[in-house]
Amino acid sequence: MSEKKEKKIKIIEAKGRPMLNWVGKKPLDYVKGFPAQLAETFDPSGKFAPLETPSFEKIKDNWQNLLFHGDNKEVLAFLLENGFRGKVDLIYIDPPFDSNANYIRKVELRGFKQNKNLEGEDISLGEQIQYFDIWSNDNYLEFIYERLLLLKEILSEDGFIVVHMNAARVHYVKIIMDEIFGPMNFRNEIIIKRIRKSYAESKGITSLNEGCDYLLVYSKSTNSKLLPPLRYSPKEERWHGFDAPNIRPNLTYELFGELPPAGRCWMKNKIEAEKMIKEGLLRPNPSTGWPEYKLEATEFILRDTLWDDITASAFTTDYPTEKKEEMLELILEMASKENQLVLDCFMGSGTTAAVAQKRSRRWIGVDINKGSIHTTYKRIQGIISEQYETYVKESKQKKLNKEDDKPLYFSFSHYKVNDYDLQLLRTEAIELAMQHIGIQRIKTDIFFEGTLGKNLVKMIDFNHPLTLLDLQLVQDELKKRPDENRNITVVCLGEELAVDTFIEDYNKKHPVNKLEVIELRTDKKYGKFLIHKPSEAKVDIKRKGDKAIVEIKNFISPSIIERLNDPERLVKVKIPDFRSMIDVVLIDSDYDGKVFNITYSDVPEKKSDLVEGKYELDITAKKRKIAVKIVDMLGEEVLIVKEV
Repeated sequence: MSEKKEKKIKIIEAKGRPMLNWVGKKPLDYVKGFPAQLAETFDPSGKFAPLETPSFEKIKDNWQNLLFHGDNKEVLAFLLENGFRGKVDLIYIDPPFDSNANYIRKVELRGFKQNKNLEGEDISLGEQIQYFDIWSNDNYLEFIYERLLLLKEILSEDGFIVVHMNAARVHYVKIIMDEIFGPMNFRNEIIIKRIRKSYAESKGITSLNEGCDYLLVYSKSTNSKLLPPLRYSPKEERWHGFDAPNIRPNLTYELFGELPPAGRCWMKNKIEAEKMIKEGLLRPNPSTGWPEYKLEATEFILRDTLWDDITASAFTTDYPTEKKEEMLELILEMASKENQLVLDCFMGSGTTAAVAQKRSRRWIGVDINKGSIHTTYKRIQGIISEQYETYVKESKQKKLNKEDDKPLYFSFSHYKVNDYDLQLLRTEAIELAMQHIGIQRIKTDIFFEGTLGKNLVKMIDFNHPLTLLDLQLVQDELKKRPDENRNITVVCLGEELAVDTFIEDYNKKHPVNKLEVIELRTDKKYGKFLIHKPSEAKVDIKRKGDKAIVEIKNFISPSIIERLNDPERLVKVKIPDFRSMIDVVLIDSDYDGKVFNITYSDVPEKKSDLVEGKYELDITAKKRKIAVKIVDMLGEEVLIVKEV
C-alpha cells in the first residue's frame, strides 16, 4: 500500500445567506487531498499513454475519461488539487435519498436456464448489499452540504448542476443549494415519473404511493443558458386567437371589425397584421369572426418541467437505483454540448458515463462502491468497443464525413483514491459481520444498527479503526436517551491504542450503558470473521509464434460455493461449467506489473451467456508478461501473470 500524503485544498465560502441550520453544521474551509493510484486502463485504439496522476493540464488536449474508486469527498479534493477547479460543465448526481433502506442487487450465476435446478429451487447467490441509505437527519444534511460545496468549486462559470431527489429530502436540499449557489441561480425543479406502483393494505395506507422524483437544476452564474429539449407531441395545422395579454397603443386597433378585449391587445401591429392577412396566416374565425392566426403542423414541442412521458429508473444492469438513459440524454442535451465535461460522483450503475460516452461528451465518474465500479467499467467497455469497431470499419470504407465529425474518446482510466482495497464491499462486509456475530438489525433506529442479546450494537465504519471520537459520538447519543439502560457493544475493525484505557475508565463511572468492544481481528469468539478464502484460477498462458494463447482451465470461488450450498438449501448445487461463476475476463498483453492496461475484454452481453474462456492475442515482442484478470459474480478479482 502506498504511503498517503495529505494535502489541504482551500474551499471558497458559500456567498448565499445561511438559511438552514442543523446540529454540527460546519462549512468547509479546507479539504484533505490524497494521491490516486492508477489501477486499470482501457484503450482499444492504443493511442493513449496512461497517466500516473491525471491533472487537467496533462489531459485537456489528449483527453482520457476518468473512473475513480473512492469516497467522493476525497476524489473531489484530488480533482481540485490537480487543476479541475472550474473545469466541469455539467454535474448530475443522484445521491442517497435518506430512505432508511439498504440497496441490494440479486446475484446470480451465468448460464443457468431460468435460474432453476432440477428440483425447481432457485439457483441464486442471494442478495449483495450495494450501499446503506440509513442516516441520522443532521449527518445526512452535513454530508450533502459538504459535497455540494466541493461541487460548486469544480463547476465551470457557465456550468449547470442537476441534483436528483425524492419528496422526503428535496425541500431541504433546495434550501442548501440556495445557500451555496444563490437563489438567483435556481433554474427549475423538474418532475419526472417514477415506476408506477399499485398496492394497498386492506385496512388502508398511511400515505399515497410516490409517483415522481425531482430534478433540481442550478447554474453557477445567471448568464448560463439552457437548451430546452424537445418532446414528441404531434399536432395538425390549427388556428389560434390573435389577442394577447397587456395594453399597448400600437397593438390596439380595429381588426376584422373587432377591437381587443378589455386589458388585452393584438399580437402584432397593424402593418404586420395586414402582411399576415395577405399571406393567408391571419383570418376571421369562420363562425365567430374573431381574429385568429395559423399554426403550422408540428411533431415536437419544447419540454417544460413536467417529464411524465418517461421514467427515472431502469432495470438493465441489476444495480439498485439504476437511472434511465433517456432521462440522462435529456439532461445532457439540455445543459451541455459536445466535447464538454460531465461529472457524476454518485455514479451507481454508470448511466451518466454511458450516455456521455454515446453523446460525445468527456466524463468523470466516481463511486465508493466496488460493485458500482465493476458495473460501470463493464458497461463502458462495451460501448467504447462498439464505437471503435464502427469507427475503424467506416475509416477503411472511407465513409467518414468530416462535416459530421464528432469528438471521439476511445479510452478511460480507472484510479483508486486513498487505497480503498478491502476485498469485500464495505457495506457487505458490515452486513456479513452482523450475520457472523448474530446481531439482530433494528431498522427503525437511526444510530444503533441492532441488538446482541440485551445489548445495543454500534457498527464502526470498517474503513478506519475505532477512535475516541467514535466513542464520544456513542456517549452523545446516549445523552439524548436518558431512559436507555442497556449496555453497548461496539463492533470495529482495528482500534486506537487509547481505546482500551478509555473504556476501562468509562465503565467504572457508568453502572449502566457500559461499553464492550468486538474487534474483528483479535476477538476470541468472533475473530474468525476475516478468514477469507480467495478465488483460485488455473490459466494456461503460452506463446505460439506471434500469438499468445490464453485458456482458463478451471476457476473456483469458495465464497460462491459457500453461498450456493447454504445449510438451509435442501439439495446441494452442482455447477456443470465453472464459467458460470465468472462475470468478466480482462487481459493485458503487455503487463508492466503496476497498471493493468485492458487490451482485451470478454464481457458477455446477456446474463445467460458464458465467457469464452479461450483467447488468442497478437503479440510481437520477444518476451512479455501476459496478465489475466478474472472477476467473479460477487466482484472478487483473481490476477494471473506469466511471461511468454
